[in-house]
Amino acid sequence: MPTLKKAENPFYFSTRLILRELTGRRARNIKELLKGIKTVPGSVIYNHTHQFLQQHIYLSPEPPNDFAYWVREFLGDDTLGERLNSIDTCDYVTIRDLRNAIIKTIRDYLALKKTPFRNAPKGTEFNFIKAYSFVLPTPYVAYDLKEFLEGIKKISVYSIYFHMFEAKLRLERGTNDFSFWLGTSLNEPELADKIAGLDPYTYTLEDLREKLIKLIEKYL
Repeated sequence: MPTLKKAENPFYFSTRLILRELTGRRARNIKELLKGIKTVPGSVIYNHTHQFLQQHIYLSPEPPNDFAYWVREFLGDDTLGERLNSIDTCDYVTIRDLRNAIIKTIRDYLALKKTPFRNAPKGTEFNFIKAYSFVLPTPYVAYDLKEFLEGIKKISVYSIYFHMFEAKLRLERGTNDFSFWLGTSLNEPELADKIAGLDPYTYTLEDLREKLIKLIEKYL
């Protein structure tokens, strides 16, 4: 068996805990929703585009974002709801870019809207919620591809979520942590590109783990 390449810097697997907090801001209609999206902190945008995925980690993929769900279910606007839901989060590497895409979608829709704005029924207003993320170390460290594979098998789905989703978008690293390490420290650019090319939003987190395992095993 050939000697495995050793990384210049080991990969430290981390996990995270989330604490959510009401901001006190609400929206009753589309215009108020747009105003809030423009001005709330990025952590609020991240929470409302990833909350379903974080809370329902074993359910089917393609989770809806909270903005689309509220517009459709409580304002009864299926057209705008569908447009918001069709925003592909995987296309964006920063919260700022994702926020701008949501703003543009709503603005474009409002420019064409002819009917009066509807308010949500009392008690169903949109509440903007902030998500605080606490990153914690795990006991798992990888110096080569075999140890990396073993780490992927052992870590929790919350750790997979942090490295695949949060590191790329919320921390604005441009790619997921796994691909970054494989490409820069372990000199495995092909594997790094294959993992970076995955659309993680189309998998449950356990399915995503299995996909990662299969990709890595092909290189061992």
